[in-house]
Amino acid sequence: MTTATIPAGAEVQAETGPAHPDPRFAVARRPLAAVTGAEIQAPLIQGGHVRYANLDYGASAPALSVVSAYLNEILPFYASVHRGAGYASQISTSVYENARGIVRDFVGGRPDDAVIFTRNTTDSLNLLAGCLPVVDGEHSGEVLYLDIEHHANLLPWQRVPHRSVIAAPTLAATLELLRKELAHGGVSLLAVTGASNVTGEILPIRALAALAHDYGARIVVDAAQLAPHRRINVSTDDLDYIAFSGHKLYAPFGAGVLIGRPDWLDAGIPHLAGGGAVQDARIDTVSWTTGPARHEGGSPNVLGAATLARAAQIIAGLDPDQWYAHENAIRSFLVEGLARIDGVTVHQIFSDSGTFDAAAGPGAGTGSQTPPGAGTIGVVNFSVEGYDAGLVAAYLSAEHGMGLRDGRFCAHPLLRRLGLPSGSLRASFGLGSRLDDAQRLLTGVRQLLGNGLGWDYVVDAGRWVPSNDTRSYPHWAPNTPGTAGAAPCTLD
Repeated sequence: MTTATIPAGAEVQAETGPAHPDPRFAVARRPLAAVTGAEIQAPLIQGGHVRYANLDYGASAPALSVVSAYLNEILPFYASVHRGAGYASQISTSVYENARGIVRDFVGGRPDDAVIFTRNTTDSLNLLAGCLPVVDGEHSGEVLYLDIEHHANLLPWQRVPHRSVIAAPTLAATLELLRKELAHGGVSLLAVTGASNVTGEILPIRALAALAHDYGARIVVDAAQLAPHRRINVSTDDLDYIAFSGHKLYAPFGAGVLIGRPDWLDAGIPHLAGGGAVQDARIDTVSWTTGPARHEGGSPNVLGAATLARAAQIIAGLDPDQWYAHENAIRSFLVEGLARIDGVTVHQIFSDSGTFDAAAGPGAGTGSQTPPGAGTIGVVNFSVEGYDAGLVAAYLSAEHGMGLRDGRFCAHPLLRRLGLPSGSLRASFGLGSRLDDAQRLLTGVRQLLGNGLGWDYVVDAGRWVPSNDTRSYPHWAPNTPGTAGAAPCTLD
């Protein structure tokens, strides 16, 4: 196996920059935490292999190595939970139920907050949509949301009475628009993202919670992107509900969680009608239980909940200053580098996201003390002039051994308002990332604009792929590159 190499020191200097490493970025020369698969070798279309540069953390983050080790430790004891008298069942039940408290503590939940394990964030928000208050057969209020949301925090609310607000060019103005809409009355729930999955911009959830409560509404935060990148405190921020996913929080098996006030959840429609969700069932009637079991019908994802809790413990133990500095260094390096390349545009929603204090709200973060990157997580969205985003992603994968996300990111309204109806590119990173990953992306984009594609590419099943692709997969994987096709949400 041959391996392509990157010149030493290239990861900390732009091609047009100084000959010595920039000390601002030194903190990110190494990963902050070990992740499983960090050194896998990706085959290049032109021959040879290179360390795979994973810049797609925003879709599914790799498992922390500690979490993988924990999984191997508990896997022999995996068994059915709650109704098994056997030794393994008792251990599995203990692990599963103990995970609730760990995850609740991870986000600073209140002692009486319900912790319901689901399939993912989408599942959690759909669950909550079925628990909105109903009086005399009618919903007692509407759900209010912005146009910038991921479909997970957009589509569930379209099935119930709802209103939408077009986000303004600034966060400050957007809060004012929401305030005016809430002031009209009739809103029972404000649904917002914690951080945009498209651009990485953080929303001021504490200020939004206060705003919702001022007008008698509750708030739910889609924290799928925020939880893996920033500390969250449900109690301090006075959040009513929060949802996030294990697969973005460095845990495998795709478990999700909904945490929040129990009254709506105990009165709502059971999310999954099935075993474990009932007090008593007859041939044509049922008496539902309350608590998390009400919505966790059927056999739960025990290992998913357990690894989610273990990942939460590891992340809770990180030093916040080191954590944020590592991520912000990579993002700043990448954004600055892309800005130097003619033909590349970095996209954002709000012009004040770099100075707006996402914790305190308007007016608190406009001074010179706001640190660079304070209003963003490890996500950078960009486009390359003259090239389809899917083609650029295929080129970077085939010729440079890196993974990026392209398309519309399950956020179609936002992509349209950004003037990107056919999609863009997203680089996302986290604890296992290193500055070298960002440098390789910059090198790849420069080479594309300077030299063009090094291979012929065709569209196969809706996706750009190299023509005559002879690269092979591992022996245990189907050796059919390019046949997976495009997800429907990437297409117009």
